[in-house]
Amino acid sequence: MPNYRRSREGSTYFLTVGTYRRRPILCGEASRAALREAIREARLRHPFVIDAWVLLPDHLHCIWTLPEGDGDYSTRWGLIKAGFTRRVAGALLEGPPASASRREHREKAVWQRRFWEHTIRDDRDHAAHRDYIHYNPVKHGWAAAPRSWPWSTFHRYAAQGVYAPDWGSTDPAPPAVRWPPPTHCPNPAVHKRASANRTHRKP
Repeated sequence: MPNYRRSREGSTYFLTVGTYRRRPILCGEASRAALREAIREARLRHPFVIDAWVLLPDHLHCIWTLPEGDGDYSTRWGLIKAGFTRRVAGALLEGPPASASRREHREKAVWQRRFWEHTIRDDRDHAAHRDYIHYNPVKHGWAAAPRSWPWSTFHRYAAQGVYAPDWGSTDPAPPAVRWPPPTHCPNPAVHKRASANRTHRKP
């Protein structure tokens, strides 16, 4: 695989965001369009590169690289969540109502308030999390092989020769990677210090 840091100046993060109560609302056409527009708007205000991505019905995983000296992925996710909710909340909020706490924080019953982050350390770490992302639809039973799932960057990497087209359908599952606990992440530096000695399995 190419050295992922060769053209990257800033920090790179593995990130996971889930829907409220794991509702399977993300893969419908309207939801995908709303998420695409919310990401486009967020990137105009706060640029970042999407190194890898997978969208599943109730959560998504991604790897982002931010500009040099910028570790504020929390603001970006806040903008994406708000932009998505603004576009689709009317159609999606027919499920269980938001709790009093969530209403107090003016949050809709669309996203989990917490998300997960892990700072990518090197090429090997990047490859491990990239593999985890692309194998995730198979892990959760949504596809028989990564190539069968349309909403991931697997197809881009396969076209570049990083993966064989049948990767994940004949190979054993990639090893599980470790990650820190969920967090509101208001201050990434504080979160990293607090979670430095704790590891948790990904869902």
